Amino acid sequence: MAQQVATNITWHEQSVSSEDRKKLKGHKGAVLWFTGLSACGKSTIANTVDHMLHSLGKHTYLLDGDNIRHGLNKNLGFSPEDRTENIRRIGEVAKLFADSGHLVLTAFISPYRADRDAVRELLADGEFIEVFVNASLETCEKRDPKGLYKKARAGEIPGFTGIDAPYEAPEKPELVLDSDNKGIDELAQEVVNYLDEKGYLTL
Repeated sequence: MAQQVATNITWHEQSVSSEDRKKLKGHKGAVLWFTGLSACGKSTIANTVDHMLHSLGKHTYLLDGDNIRHGLNKNLGFSPEDRTENIRRIGEVAKLFADSGHLVLTAFISPYRADRDAVRELLADGEFIEVFVNASLETCEKRDPKGLYKKARAGEIPGFTGIDAPYEAPEKPELVLDSDNKGIDELAQEVVNYLDEKGYLTL
C-alpha cells in the first residue's frame, strides 16, 4: 500500500452520493479486472464487452494497459516496482469510475497477485470482479500480434511476463475465460451474462 506523503489535507464529502449517481445511471458500479498473459485476449475481449454493454445502454469505461502508459503512467517502466505502482494508480482511477456508477473494464497483465488483491481491497464487497483470461503460453506465443514474445525470446525485452518474469494466476477469480478454445464474441457474452445474472446491470 502506498504511503501517504502529503500533509495538511482533508477529505471532503460530496453532496451527490455514489448511490445517487448509480440511481441516475440505472445500474451498479463495478470494476471488471481482466488479467492474463500478453496476447491472451484481454484487451480484445474487454473492448467487445464494452461495446455490448454500451449497446445495452449501460455506462462503461475501458482502461487499457498500453493506452494508460501513454498518459497517466508514461513515467513507469516494467520493473517489479513500476508494475506495482502502475496497478496501484489504475486501481485508484477505476475506483473513482465505479464510485460514479460506471462499469469499468480494465485490461492489464497485472502479473502479481498481491497487486490485484490490493485493488480488490480498495473497493466495496462485490465491486471488484476478477476476470482471468486463461490462455496457455503456447497459445499466446502463437498469436503474438505485437511480436513481443519473439523479441523476448531473443533477449530484446528483459523481464517479459511469462518468459523471464512471473505471472501469478488468480486463485479465486470471479470468472475464468477459456481463451485457448473459445472465440472473442463467445467469451465476451459470458462476461455480459455473468453481470446480468449477478444483478450488476440493474439496481
